[in-house]
Amino acid sequence: MVDYLSAMTPKSILRTSAAAHEVAALFLPGQRICLTTHVNPDGDGIGSEVAMVHILRAQGIEAIITNPSPTPDRFAFLFADLPGIDRSAQGVKELRRADAILVLDIADLGRLGNLKETVAERGIPVGCIDHHASAGVLPPGPRFVDPTAAATGELVFLLARERGWTIPPAAAHALYVALVTDTGGFRFANTRPRTLRVASELLALGVNPEQVYLDVYANAPVGRPRLLAEVLQTLVVEDAIGLAWVTVPPGALERHDVDPDDLDGIVEHARSVRGVRLALLFREVSGGRVKISLRSVGTVDVAVLAGRFGGGGHTRAAGVALPGTLSDIQTSFLSAARDYLAQLPG
Repeated sequence: MVDYLSAMTPKSILRTSAAAHEVAALFLPGQRICLTTHVNPDGDGIGSEVAMVHILRAQGIEAIITNPSPTPDRFAFLFADLPGIDRSAQGVKELRRADAILVLDIADLGRLGNLKETVAERGIPVGCIDHHASAGVLPPGPRFVDPTAAATGELVFLLARERGWTIPPAAAHALYVALVTDTGGFRFANTRPRTLRVASELLALGVNPEQVYLDVYANAPVGRPRLLAEVLQTLVVEDAIGLAWVTVPPGALERHDVDPDDLDGIVEHARSVRGVRLALLFREVSGGRVKISLRSVGTVDVAVLAGRFGGGGHTRAAGVALPGTLSDIQTSFLSAARDYLAQLPG
């Protein structure tokens, strides 16, 4: 077996082992376990959840998924052999009956949407597996958090390996989806040697990488490329400071009959422009808010910039949602972005 902890210090190895043991103690036969992740779940959050269901089933433990948002169509294939497991439509009801809750890919109660009050009030253990650097607040429970991991799926893999649990082929497939989506196909700076070692073992467990590509990236509705074309028409680049941004025009999602998940990756086109250090995507969301997706290269830490507005994320990828009109939020946030870039070298 590959030593996935070999690059870590002895203290880090002990912390990882202890954290994995504490989270594993949540899962007892006969208990009702609810898995959940953040609003608008992505491939890492859903892939990690689905993998946990398969891994726990192999241990004789049942778990269900209760998310604050519906599963995006592009990830529905992960549930093909798990009928009835995704009970997000009855999320509050299921959480009220749970013996324990595991939150994946987020440590912030505020990002659990309509489930946050129920999670906060239950008074049962709330575990967490997450790879984000942003400090969050959850009810008491065990934590397995490592910002050096490329994806939460990487930590789910380490948890299973540390505990000696079987990783069924379906779980390996879901974990590979988690890794691929959160590393941009292993292109982003969060891809580390351990990430590729984990991916290698997932392939050895039978994952077909071409099938993952077809499932995730080559199954788009016709509206997705048309949405991309419309959004890219809004591209603005300020060469002098390396800032670029795009805006989702009002009504664009409805016009092209797509959902917010189909915006995934569009901001990367702005980041791909030569000389751009910071790329932003603005879009209106419900509740009179504007969501901003941030991506960066080089020394620009977008988690710092997002954190100034109450958001968070990773060094190269972060997000924040702010109340206000699209024009007002753009004006204020672009001003802050310019000031932030001006303070950095390069």
